[in-house]
Amino acid sequence: MTRSNWILICLFILIVHPNFAQNQPSSKLYHELLKLKETKRILFVAAHPDDENTRLISYLANGEHAEVAYLSLTRGDGGQNLIGKELGIELGLIRTHELLKARETDGGRQFFSRALDFGYSKDPDETLNNWDKEKLLSDVVWIIRSFQPDIIINRFNSIPGTTHGQHTTSAILSTEAFSKAADKKAFPEQLKNTGIWQAKRIFWNAYNWGGQYEPEEGKVYHQFSVGEYNPLLGATYSKIAADSRTMHKSQGFGSTAQIGSGNDFVELIKGEAFEKNPFENIPNRWEQIGNGKQIESEIQKAMDNFDFTNTENNLPRLIEIKKMMAEEKSDAVWFQEKKELIDKIILGNLGVQSEFTVRKEIAYPGEKITGDLVFNNPSRIPIQVLAFESPLMNMELNQEAKSNQTITKNVEISIPKDYPVSQPFWLENPLDNSLFDIRDQHKIGPAINGYSIKGNLSLSISGQKILLELPLMYKYNDQVDGEIKQPFTLVPEVNVSLDKNDVFLVPGADHSLKVEVSFRNQILAGNLSLKGLNAGDYKIIGEQKDDLRKRIVYDLVFEKSDMEKKTVLISYITEDGRTFNQNMKRILYKHIPNLTYFTTSTVGLVKMDLKISGQKIGYINGAGDDVPGVLKNLGYQVSLIENGDFNQSKLSEFATIIVGIRAFNVNQALADNHSLLMEYVKQGGNLIVQYNTNSPLLTKDLGPYPFSISRDRVAVEDSPVKADFTHPIFSSPNQIKISDFKGWVQERGLYFLTDWDKNYSSPLTLQDPGEDPSQGSLLFTQYGKGTYTYSGISWFRQLPAGVPGAVKIFVNLIEQGSGR
Repeated sequence: MTRSNWILICLFILIVHPNFAQNQPSSKLYHELLKLKETKRILFVAAHPDDENTRLISYLANGEHAEVAYLSLTRGDGGQNLIGKELGIELGLIRTHELLKARETDGGRQFFSRALDFGYSKDPDETLNNWDKEKLLSDVVWIIRSFQPDIIINRFNSIPGTTHGQHTTSAILSTEAFSKAADKKAFPEQLKNTGIWQAKRIFWNAYNWGGQYEPEEGKVYHQFSVGEYNPLLGATYSKIAADSRTMHKSQGFGSTAQIGSGNDFVELIKGEAFEKNPFENIPNRWEQIGNGKQIESEIQKAMDNFDFTNTENNLPRLIEIKKMMAEEKSDAVWFQEKKELIDKIILGNLGVQSEFTVRKEIAYPGEKITGDLVFNNPSRIPIQVLAFESPLMNMELNQEAKSNQTITKNVEISIPKDYPVSQPFWLENPLDNSLFDIRDQHKIGPAINGYSIKGNLSLSISGQKILLELPLMYKYNDQVDGEIKQPFTLVPEVNVSLDKNDVFLVPGADHSLKVEVSFRNQILAGNLSLKGLNAGDYKIIGEQKDDLRKRIVYDLVFEKSDMEKKTVLISYITEDGRTFNQNMKRILYKHIPNLTYFTTSTVGLVKMDLKISGQKIGYINGAGDDVPGVLKNLGYQVSLIENGDFNQSKLSEFATIIVGIRAFNVNQALADNHSLLMEYVKQGGNLIVQYNTNSPLLTKDLGPYPFSISRDRVAVEDSPVKADFTHPIFSSPNQIKISDFKGWVQERGLYFLTDWDKNYSSPLTLQDPGEDPSQGSLLFTQYGKGTYTYSGISWFRQLPAGVPGAVKIFVNLIEQGSGR
């Protein structure tokens, strides 16, 4: 087996068991033996996190005991976020780890392609205008060849117009890849590291939204009973699936399990027909290797004689299985995975616990740290603990562990200066249009990086060697939650952070920028560099060195810009010539691990001729967005309106009140005080409400006059626009032009209004190519002495991205209240 093949196998094994539980009840250990015996492999394919059918995955992984993987083309970067303000790649990071938690729950495993979720698209043609079809097809072919599924199940069909264009595209790519994976002429460069593969059949997970699927005459289909109870796991597959789907918290997909029977259907697309079930004529892989039948027979004996009350009595048969596997020379991916699984079953039956921990979460390349290695074997069967090794250390141990006597060792680690930081691999390079620029073939498929630092603990049990991989983890005790473990993270020695993403060079706005250069060890002498500006374009007006906190804070002011928008790279260059221009970003939620990634330290300079009053604005939070920060940078006085602020005296302080995205979906205090807001408008206030989804709404009253929220949207960000430029919101105080609708990002807007009252004016018409025009993106009315605007335009994307035209239009919406 070549080194590259071995790397491939290791990568895929990593995703099989990212966190193998060390203290499993005996029923689950028996369940693992059932999975050890079964060799069926199934690939489920769709476009996004949450697209997968967790009920079918739960059944196939735990009822059929098959190896089931979900290939999500994207990481969900283009969606909305119910639990915070993270969007784009940050949301993709959250949803990646939510998917891993889902798979940890339902027993599947997780793969991704290079595709960036660029937002909603209405058909596959639009999708493939953004995605390079040939590159994505090669990704799907690569994952099929590497994972080697017996059957493939598409979540969606390939009929355009029936669902999200990215959904349909996932089915189109998967169906093409079904054949191309077996074609030596297709992507031949992959064959240096893997072989061709022909799955037996490909299906789509047939459904009928809102009702039971009814098979069509002449179609070959199969019905899975997915509501059954699994006594080994103590749950129905519906319950496992609901718990899995609930992991998608950023999308608000908390789920309650269906009680009772349930069915899921798959409909054959290509491949051999079958009579009774989709697994007919799929070979038993044990029969394809030399002593496979004997291994399978020994696994069956281990199950037939399994001791549930004293699991260490199972060891002799498990050791025999391991010996037989060791004698077999097959390098097939499935077999290498089974060899790793038997090792973990052996350790699980003995109740082994082991960890490699450190007392700090973050370090930097060049630092020396001390970890703690702990190994415990509660059983009476002796385990020889031989050595603990990694590229960064080598420790001979040669100790015996048994009878609950713990082995504890300090491990000294010197991290080289050129050791890589913990950047998610798909973010290492700039985007390649709407694909992540992943240049290592073996990183196409895996969900996340391997651990920053890990070691291999060499064990010997009854003469058989076992290699136990232990990642270095940060471990601490929380007063409320008890023991917490987080990934150990490596960051650059010098961090360059900015207090703004954009500086608006407009009258009345703040033209300054704070640059904080922080050091992990000690302050390093150096200079600040701004790439893309001339010396006269900015001034450093302050420099404060803080030796105690190991940081230097620079105050900059920008004088001018020679274009409407430009991006400036800010770096700290040390005296020895090293350049640092990365800023550490952290995402912290309890349901997923702490996430760290690094952005290039850049600021956007946005030059505009804008009239801005600098008025007082009240902002009511919804699901979370960055709009308030943008408005502060523009020179507005922005205050958050909290639950206790809903009274006329407080509301009357603000010339304009803005309601954040999806606020009427999540903010009960807002919904309860709708009448107070309408009175605020009636008395002369200016109220701007951003988009909400049509379900669930906490109140049916969102404006002074009725309207309904639809699912209509305009997904193409440069789609045609028609506007009444004489309307107050397009003419005062800044005249809006058609050019102000250029350069938008991801989409125009979503969840537009319909069936609105005649008192509203709708001065804007948006239209996706080939679609009917919509006037529901922006409604405006005068009510009493004040003004009210409801808008489904994606301000929450456009304003933080510093899109000049969108900023200009939103300023006009605010300035309708400048006379208050």
